[in-house]
Amino acid sequence: MKVIIVGAGEVGFHIAQRLSEEYQDVVLIDRNPEQIKRVADNLDVQALLGSGTSPKILKDTGIKNADMLVAATNSDEVNLISCLIAKNLNPYLIKIARLRNEEYTRELPLLSKDHLGIDHVINPQIEMVHSIQRLMEIPGASEVIDFVGGRVKLIGVTVEKDSPFAGRKLLSFTEGEILVGAIVRTRPDFPNQVIIPHGNDSIMTGDLVYLVIKNTELEQTLGLFGIKGKSLRRVIIIGAGQTGKALAREMDRAKISTKIIEKDEAICAELSAYLTHVTVINGDGTDKELLEEENIGSADFVVTLTGDEESNILISLLAKGLGTRKTVTRVSKLSYLPLMSAIGIDTVVSPRLAAVRAILQYIRPGKILSVAPLKGEHAEAIEAEALETSDIVNKPLHKVKMPKGAIIGAIFHENEVIIPRGDTVIKPGDRLIIFALQQVLPKLEKLLTVKLEYF
Repeated sequence: MKVIIVGAGEVGFHIAQRLSEEYQDVVLIDRNPEQIKRVADNLDVQALLGSGTSPKILKDTGIKNADMLVAATNSDEVNLISCLIAKNLNPYLIKIARLRNEEYTRELPLLSKDHLGIDHVINPQIEMVHSIQRLMEIPGASEVIDFVGGRVKLIGVTVEKDSPFAGRKLLSFTEGEILVGAIVRTRPDFPNQVIIPHGNDSIMTGDLVYLVIKNTELEQTLGLFGIKGKSLRRVIIIGAGQTGKALAREMDRAKISTKIIEKDEAICAELSAYLTHVTVINGDGTDKELLEEENIGSADFVVTLTGDEESNILISLLAKGLGTRKTVTRVSKLSYLPLMSAIGIDTVVSPRLAAVRAILQYIRPGKILSVAPLKGEHAEAIEAEALETSDIVNKPLHKVKMPKGAIIGAIFHENEVIIPRGDTVIKPGDRLIIFALQQVLPKLEKLLTVKLEYF
């Protein structure tokens, strides 16, 4: 696959890195010479200095032979124009635009194939708000990802010292149908090692385990890990940027007691005009006295969403020190993410990682419905539809040549969620939840796609 990426910032760079590691043909465009130098020094991709809105530059990428264009600059307008020009240079090109302005996302028909020619629109802020809402439903989880329309959940849980599962092999589990799809293990010499486990693997204290859970068995399974759902009574949001405002609106609709703290007086006045159940406070979220005055220690959730990630980290640590039950911290720099758990940050949301996750599902071959990179970015959880023409259907799983480092976590068949065994047979049209290490993704993609002899 040939992919053209417009914008070599964090999102563009990260997508290019993932694709180059999978030996895809990637061309990256950026106007900033420093960004282009960074790409040239670190990635095995073609890097062009120039604007993604330039027809000449787009022609120089070989756009007529390309399969996809990803417009991922920090400018919505540049992304829109890049897609419009690309549509005229190659009508068959799949075009993905990263757009942050909600005004655009409310007018999706104007952006469609018939007008601007955009196939898929990615809004990182909306993705982040949905992620935060899912975390609020299960406060004890460090990550919650919905599959099959929410009927199956992937939940990241840290194994505590007193957990009944610490030190046990997976094959010893008899407590219902518990399936561990992935384990993230932190060691001094290898932080965030990702393991796609098998029966003889053991769970260790401190591991982050990803559980595949049917929605109907959520409470029962989480109870085995000592996690109980608690009603959400008090939420404090720090920062009223686009994501903060969107989250405050959702809390207002849900009538959850919420306070939002923002430094900008004009933004506070705007919020106060339309929020009914959310208290708007004009102040500095890094002010410890203000946080104590607002009784932040008794909050169920503190969500730090300012545009300054260092401030977000500091506020979250202050909140934890004052007794807050759960913090969610916005961190944009992807290089910071592996360090967060080491310094005591509960859970991180990232607009750039949200964009990466959303874009990846459209890049993967086969009928991929969603993609979630797991912590550490060395593995993915993938929701895919089993195609009639692939090598994975109509045979027992023990006869399917799954790549080492990949495992099928769940199958959704005719409105039933199946935790698979060796004799389970996948039927065409079934939805699969698959865990895979990054290095085996090309082999997995071949397994999921159309066989050549079908033609």
